[in-house]
Amino acid sequence: MKKNTKIIGKVTEVLFPNKGIVEAEDGIAHVKGVIPGQTISFVVKKNRADHSEGRLDSIIEKSELETAEPCPHYGICGGCSYQTLPYETQLKIKEDQIRKLLGNVFKRYAGSAPEDWFEGIIPSPVDAEYRNKMEFSFGNEVLDGPLELGMHKSGRFNDVISVPECRIVDEDFRTILKEVHRFFVEKNIPFYRRSSGVGYLRNLLVRKGTNTGEMIVDLVTSSQLDFDMGLFKDLILGLKLKGDIVGILHTVNDSTGDAVNGEDTRTIWGRDYFYDELLGLRFKITPFSFFQTNTLGAEVLYKKAREYATINGNGKEKGIIYDLYSGTGTIAQMMAESASKVVGIEIVPEAVEAAKINAELNGLDNTEFIAGDVLKMLDEVEEKPDLIIMDPPRVGAVPKALKKILDYGVDRIVYISCKAPSLARDLDMILTNGYRVDRVCCVDMFPSTSGVETVCLLSKIQ
Repeated sequence: MKKNTKIIGKVTEVLFPNKGIVEAEDGIAHVKGVIPGQTISFVVKKNRADHSEGRLDSIIEKSELETAEPCPHYGICGGCSYQTLPYETQLKIKEDQIRKLLGNVFKRYAGSAPEDWFEGIIPSPVDAEYRNKMEFSFGNEVLDGPLELGMHKSGRFNDVISVPECRIVDEDFRTILKEVHRFFVEKNIPFYRRSSGVGYLRNLLVRKGTNTGEMIVDLVTSSQLDFDMGLFKDLILGLKLKGDIVGILHTVNDSTGDAVNGEDTRTIWGRDYFYDELLGLRFKITPFSFFQTNTLGAEVLYKKAREYATINGNGKEKGIIYDLYSGTGTIAQMMAESASKVVGIEIVPEAVEAAKINAELNGLDNTEFIAGDVLKMLDEVEEKPDLIIMDPPRVGAVPKALKKILDYGVDRIVYISCKAPSLARDLDMILTNGYRVDRVCCVDMFPSTSGVETVCLLSKIQ
């Protein structure tokens, strides 16, 4: 296929997470953000030995699977590629993708998984308005166009579109989004342009405790204007919301990159944290600390992980559990009741400090949280584990770290993955180092999108 030309083809299959296999007259292409059965137009960007890679241009003919009514922003905002599918169909597609992906790994290791290894997919308790955190961007949709506040346009990182009717965010988020957008349009405040480094408004961060209703709002700007933040505070406190605003913050970010961090965050009103609850535990959450974006889905995910961790115990009722890549320690605290001690290792210092605070908040005295890279920190922990739970980042575990983990030879490992291809890659090493797959289950944490969490129970072959 000739580069930069438009080609028409039919989507025959979508591989996890969103790689569409498109059959065209000139060959096979891989295109993201499509649905099986669609006829599409795409622009050829690269040519490989056995396929081309393209960027979606338009949907010429919908798939027979598409029967759900999308939100007004579908197709413009690139966030929810499965939104036109009924929820049951979304689940079926994700389940089939993971079954095929991991099944191909097991084929290379005959006998490494039982016939009933795959338990299917558990739906999210809610399939709309489930996100408890959103980071909106200020910008414009077209050059020199009016101020927008919302999400980056699909395939166009420099273009921002307002998304006041977004269906996957909490209703309070939509109210805040609309009113903050209107407020700054009326004030005629410029947004920050990365190309020139000039402007003021950058991001709007909103977080909410699903089970507590507590909310914090953080406005992220440059330092280029001396804006009266009291006006912003009055705006937020004057809104009619279902939840309760407990903190209004202002973060100053003068870096050229888009990544938002809390190095210079000031409290305008209230406090710089909120509380949420998960499986009977209470968590203090700061603006930039990690906490699953679907709280009710996280409860399902962690229940499944706990079920796998306590299945066919190794005879030690109160053993040592390692929680690797532990984040803010949600899994560690969930498992504390089943262990004599839980050791959490996490590379982000802020997350480790949050984990310590939350463990104290929940009255847990048998948890230890260590800040550092898993590869290095494993050498410094004296207690050897009886069980390992690992929830690595999207890229999976570093091979050297994974080898150290496997060398402990624990009876069981519970591996939680938000990116199944990384899990599939790591399983190659795991299965060649004396482990077998006992069970795998998916938990849909991200309805309307192509994402899904996978929980895998591994046992040592005796």
